[in-house]
Amino acid sequence: MRRPPRAAAERLVEALRGEVGAFKVGKQLFLRAGPAVVRMIQERGERVFLDLKFHDIPRTVARAGVEAMRLGVWMFNVHASGSFEMMRATVDEVNTACRKEGLARPKILAVTVLTSLSRDDLKKVGVQAGVESQVVRLARLARDAKMDGVVASPHEITRIRRECGADFLIVTPGVRPKDAGWDDQKRVMTPGEAIRAGADYIVVARPIWQAQDPAAAAREIVAEMERAFVARRPARRRLLAVPATTPPVP
Repeated sequence: MRRPPRAAAERLVEALRGEVGAFKVGKQLFLRAGPAVVRMIQERGERVFLDLKFHDIPRTVARAGVEAMRLGVWMFNVHASGSFEMMRATVDEVNTACRKEGLARPKILAVTVLTSLSRDDLKKVGVQAGVESQVVRLARLARDAKMDGVVASPHEITRIRRECGADFLIVTPGVRPKDAGWDDQKRVMTPGEAIRAGADYIVVARPIWQAQDPAAAAREIVAEMERAFVARRPARRRLLAVPATTPPVP
């Protein structure tokens, strides 16, 4: 018998309230539980990173972005490879809707190259540039489109920061504690390494929700982040772990 996905997510949110900076809602959970799961997290005083990676024609993505804004999410993302026009239309329509409706503007991020992809993977779809070069190219495009930042693996942080500036947000998946498996990720660092490299936020999923004690696992990761943050200069902003709320539902 299948357990209701909202119930599984609710247990995880209750276990991690106050331990993390936000909860990531991805495609699997959103399709199973719908916008109600976002509201459930918000009702508990927590923020939501809506990780649906919109990629379509500019008008469609822009309108989807407005609906994400109306849902009250803290952050959402689109694929940078969808084009400059798609990203800029999304920023413009969300800004306009926020002003007209008096709602808070979410952070809008551009996904660069998925952390599961290698150079060989990119070549198979016709991208001849190396992974880092492609990531930085897309990051510059996102900056020019007035996006708030990008989602990129920790291996590209240094060049993105150099090319796009100190205030450009870098949200970093592909982060695993030293003793955790890599799963389907290929470009990976530990939480401390990602923070020292210059990440603003890290995304940690399986190492937290697969742990016997998710709250203890989250505290350990955040402590590692804080140690790295203290050692990092210059310090720009507080850094927060973002676990996923998408554990598999048996």
